[in-house]
Amino acid sequence: MNALLTFHQKLPYTSTPCLRDQIRSHLLHHPASLNTLSLSTNSWKLHAQAKGFGAKEGNENAPKLSTKKQGRGEEDEDPIPQVVFDRMIRRIVASVGVPLVVGVLLLKLFDLLKENHVLQVPLWIPFITTFVTFGSSVLGVAYGSLSTSWDPEEEGSFLGLEQATQNWTEMWQEDEANK
Repeated sequence: MNALLTFHQKLPYTSTPCLRDQIRSHLLHHPASLNTLSLSTNSWKLHAQAKGFGAKEGNENAPKLSTKKQGRGEEDEDPIPQVVFDRMIRRIVASVGVPLVVGVLLLKLFDLLKENHVLQVPLWIPFITTFVTFGSSVLGVAYGSLSTSWDPEEEGSFLGLEQATQNWTEMWQEDEANK
């Protein structure tokens, strides 16, 4: 019952006149319910320290940002060149989009075959094809970034298998060297 009253007390923001009058009469006849109604926003505080929130520039209490990574003492890595970034985005979009579109088209094909009574497709076939196509679409993000040539002057191959193996070993070698 208390939950219903609490919910009912949150309704003064409504624009319906008859409901507003009912709420007003309830609050007048039950003044104790005004104690549980907290509409004050003065006590709200932001507790996040994200960019745009928290301490302002020039504040001495603001946390200092450093160029070193926490824990390792290394400097930040160089940014990715724009040419490589654009190439990487194209590969990611292609390696995610192609399996996703194939999966949706296969689902539509199975639906058309079933609706037109051409073929009664078992339920496990759309399930497996959806699992494979959408799963490979998720893996496409990693493949799209690894199969891109990280050298700005080198374009790379169409599928990027050579670049993927080269970048994979280079990535693991850097990880082992940082340990």
